[in-house]
Amino acid sequence: MLQEITPHVYHNEFKSPAPKETDLVTIFDGRYALLDDGKYPTVAQVHALGVADQDLVYLFAVDDTAFFLLWEVPEAVQKAFQPASVEACRNMEGVYMPLAGSTALHLYRWYRANRFCGSCGAPNQRDDKERAMRCPVCNSIVYPTIAPAIVVGVRDGDRIVLTKYADRETPRYAFVAGFVEIGETLEDTVRREVREEVGLHVKNLRFAGNQPWGFAGNLMVGYWADLDGDSTITLDRNELREAVWMPREEVPASPGALDLTHTMMEQFRTGRDPKN
Repeated sequence: MLQEITPHVYHNEFKSPAPKETDLVTIFDGRYALLDDGKYPTVAQVHALGVADQDLVYLFAVDDTAFFLLWEVPEAVQKAFQPASVEACRNMEGVYMPLAGSTALHLYRWYRANRFCGSCGAPNQRDDKERAMRCPVCNSIVYPTIAPAIVVGVRDGDRIVLTKYADRETPRYAFVAGFVEIGETLEDTVRREVREEVGLHVKNLRFAGNQPWGFAGNLMVGYWADLDGDSTITLDRNELREAVWMPREEVPASPGALDLTHTMMEQFRTGRDPKN
């Protein structure tokens, strides 16, 4: 999965190191990433375009390579690099690049959404002691927002519920998934989402794994669950355009999946899911 980057080591400790010329710079412009031939530019490249060290926000490091965010994007930088869909961050070569790209995107969106204080409207400042945005007027503080969500493999013996989202054209199947609501446990969310989206009841919930998913600002938490009662699917067409019971031998292959959903689908397909 995306976070499995061994033997590399991800470091998210908060600090403010001086950029090295070989460190990497993530640059986003709304819905796009600015890349140099499909790769993140180096600090040396943005220095050559007039970017100063104080314009670079330290994000994290992988091994000895630090990743920075360019806080304000000058015209020279916009012209020098090519815009690419943020999905390009997911498909970059290098075992740790998808994790780095998704986390950088997550932090960029959080910084951008919190330029101003939500309490008094004054411009926020980046805190110098922790990863936070602090208001110098009313002292309100905002930490990176992480939205917990569940994904659940609903099983009935050797068949499983696969779905397709109503608002996406992707041909790939997925599992029932959804965000945790106020006042819910993760297990309550599993039961509610399954009931709402496909009209089924489940029992025997088992933890399957979890992962950061910065592309949507999520922490994804996976569960296996068994059908409890009637297997008739009642589709919520606002959320899904398709939901089917699929036999194990017909589940599409997803080798090397980065996301938790398709990792679990592959476990089910190959019989590596827990049987009880």
